[in-house]
Amino acid sequence: MINAVIPCKKRITRGRIKMNELTMNSIYSLFEHTVSEHRNETAIIENDRTMTFGELSGLTDIIAATFPEKITSVGIVMSHRAEMIASMLAVLKCGARYVPAEPEFPAGRIRCMMKEAEVDFILTENPFTNKLTGFPVRLTDCEICGIKTPALKRTAALEPSLPAYVLYTSGTTGTPKGVCVTNRNVCHYVRAFEHEFHPAAGDIMLQYSVCSFDIFVEEVFASLLNGAALAIPSAEDKENVRSLMKFIERHGVTMLSGFPYLLAEMNHLPEIPASLRLLISGGDVLRHAYVNRLLAQAEVYNTYGPSETTVCASYYRCNGGTVLADGTYPIGYPVKGCSIRILDTDGNELPDGTAGEICIYGDGVSLGYIGEHKEENKVFEHLSDGGVMYRSGDMGYILPDGSIAFLHRRDTQIMIYGKRVEIMEVESRLYHCKGVEQAVVRAFTDESGLSYMTAYIVPADQNIKVSEVQKELANHLTEFMIPEFIVKVTHIPLNSNGKPDTEKLPVVMKAGNF
Repeated sequence: MINAVIPCKKRITRGRIKMNELTMNSIYSLFEHTVSEHRNETAIIENDRTMTFGELSGLTDIIAATFPEKITSVGIVMSHRAEMIASMLAVLKCGARYVPAEPEFPAGRIRCMMKEAEVDFILTENPFTNKLTGFPVRLTDCEICGIKTPALKRTAALEPSLPAYVLYTSGTTGTPKGVCVTNRNVCHYVRAFEHEFHPAAGDIMLQYSVCSFDIFVEEVFASLLNGAALAIPSAEDKENVRSLMKFIERHGVTMLSGFPYLLAEMNHLPEIPASLRLLISGGDVLRHAYVNRLLAQAEVYNTYGPSETTVCASYYRCNGGTVLADGTYPIGYPVKGCSIRILDTDGNELPDGTAGEICIYGDGVSLGYIGEHKEENKVFEHLSDGGVMYRSGDMGYILPDGSIAFLHRRDTQIMIYGKRVEIMEVESRLYHCKGVEQAVVRAFTDESGLSYMTAYIVPADQNIKVSEVQKELANHLTEFMIPEFIVKVTHIPLNSNGKPDTEKLPVVMKAGNF
């Protein structure tokens, strides 16, 4: 086990931070620099092969040489392997942006994304072409086979302001919402990650996330561009937490970034592979109960950051850290090159300890939404000093030590009997109930259009009684805040982004009162 280095506490910077000189690079120029320093060192690890930085660079050149002379936007629908990483780098080398989608996504969703992003073509493999009807495709498993040297040596585009990728998140209109992130934004995050976690040659990052979530950006670019290797497990390796740990142990993985639910599964294991020195949780709230046994085995970090601000805007080291009253960890301090303020609805900065909206400034703030969601770019406010502020829609407050506590989404309130209820508050309280190992609370509406809550619990004790859970909740919550239904489940199903999949949870239907 590698001993942890405890970083100094960082006070929130009250203002916009000037651009660091190192962020004035493109992703590909940083990759070229890494290749020049680590050409013969391992870059990609798979079960049946490894690839050095020099070999990855060569594959990137081969793929880039097959592209038309001018491209602006390229879809990526591929299996997770070295060719996928090289394809993304090839697109970036040519000054275009990539638009990733998992092959398992519904065909309609892929079509919606690729159409709105106006892709020139889609890089894919033979098994997935049936989902891409109507789009020009280029096959990375056929068209580049046998090519040993590039037919055309492409000159790298090194402009930092060029878009790097478009990631699609859930949209309130019912269609996915594309966030456009620049090369400068990603280079900023690569340096922020290096500043906090010190990845280097010899480190190996697990590539576990789906390509359409920004944890993937952290896994791929924060490792490779800092000289660390990337280990890509097979679908079989990812079937369950034990097979994943075997992959990690077999290849000596040192860094893992994922959703808190993955860490919660690891927390139940007798032990984790000794090679793991760093566990990063992001994408949802991190509870102490998820990692209490992991803290003695590795550095554990809670992170926060919407896709709109490029992966993460804040970090919090949980080892020796503070657990809040609701059992969660703070989201920490702004990353290097970023600042955060807590503002009221009128844009006034609030004093420490007062809840308000989390607003983010700095080098990670992206270009915003594309296509039909452009009208939602009002959450990106252009400031008089030339900076941009992103209104996250998340609520939080500053703790006495200067770190930030996350409360909830501004829009997660529901009304029950005319009274406001925060679903996350109810969910947090369930974790304090005896015999409850995991819990998710979801709101539904009855036949009359009135809201009600259903709690789904994974019990630690199979003899758990609903009446006892309700009794414990009643000690802390008013009657209308107690879920009407409590459903015992064997596990909380997760979607491809690693979050609770509501659609796979049983719905308890309720008749209306009138």
